[in-house]
Amino acid sequence: MAVSTADHAAVADPGVALAAARARRAAGRVLVTLARSVAIFVPVFLVATFLTFALRALSGLSPASIQLGESATPDAVARIEHQWGLDRPFLAQYWSWFTDILHGQLGASWSNGTNIAELISNGLAISLSVVTLALIIGVVFGFGLGTLAAVRRTTWIDRAITGFLTVFSVMPPFVVGIVLVTVFAVGLGWLPAAGYVPASVGTWPWFTHILLPALALSLDPMADVARQLRSGLIASYQENYVTGAIVRGLSPRRIFFRHVLRNGVGPALSVLGWRFPTLIGGSVVTEWIFGLQGFGRFANDSAQAGDVPAVQGVLVVSIVLVVTFNLIVNIVLGRVTPASQRGV
Repeated sequence: MAVSTADHAAVADPGVALAAARARRAAGRVLVTLARSVAIFVPVFLVATFLTFALRALSGLSPASIQLGESATPDAVARIEHQWGLDRPFLAQYWSWFTDILHGQLGASWSNGTNIAELISNGLAISLSVVTLALIIGVVFGFGLGTLAAVRRTTWIDRAITGFLTVFSVMPPFVVGIVLVTVFAVGLGWLPAAGYVPASVGTWPWFTHILLPALALSLDPMADVARQLRSGLIASYQENYVTGAIVRGLSPRRIFFRHVLRNGVGPALSVLGWRFPTLIGGSVVTEWIFGLQGFGRFANDSAQAGDVPAVQGVLVVSIVLVVTFNLIVNIVLGRVTPASQRGV
């Protein structure tokens, strides 16, 4: 019977077979986590989109009220609603709208007839740039401060970090934004005070325009990540497997990275799952302060104008973003933390 090259290598080197088995187990865990997440998120997406579409019926708004104003006649209202297909049965409207969403079409604005997908994509590029940088800053500094506080627990370093994090967590982003503009834009002149430059124009101009709003949004997630990481690491240090590793003579560095960090990072990663939508929703005021025509500001303007298709498009995109980000977090959790790998 013929034996493959891989089998020969496995027989010759048992480590190869062990590494291959570990890779298969890791891939299986990722697939199981992905399947579980999809099984949860698909019905959530269906229910959320249905409720989103029901928004127009619940609001009682019509494109005729925007286009015709108070002088609208019943015949004119009926004509405009027929043009928009609003005189069809509710479920028929929903099915057409839902199938369009699956093809990436979000309809047209009641206000000016502009493609909503284009409007949202323009604002989303700005908001995602700011929010992504804010998350990176929050995660990097949050992990650093949380780790330092856990390693130096009960010392003055731990108390100082905890105090700073408490102050950061209660400072509203718009207050931080005003302070940052006053100091770094007006006072020192290091960074622009407002506006946005696409990355296609230049990486450095793009970065300098999003840095201050990202810093304003990053303090709250940084404080949350640091607090959760500190608590998780301290709890991991008290487990029996850490005591056993110390008895076996493992170095403190190896104990931390091999046992403590992997078992204590779960709460810090989990908090990112709900921090992302919070940052997207909380960016409205920050975008006003820094003169950004982002996703949050577009959502606010659409809601004030009564532009229901635009609001529906914003909600659908928000649902997709939240579901996707939480799916990524769940996969990372299933891959990194041993408790998740065991199904605990």
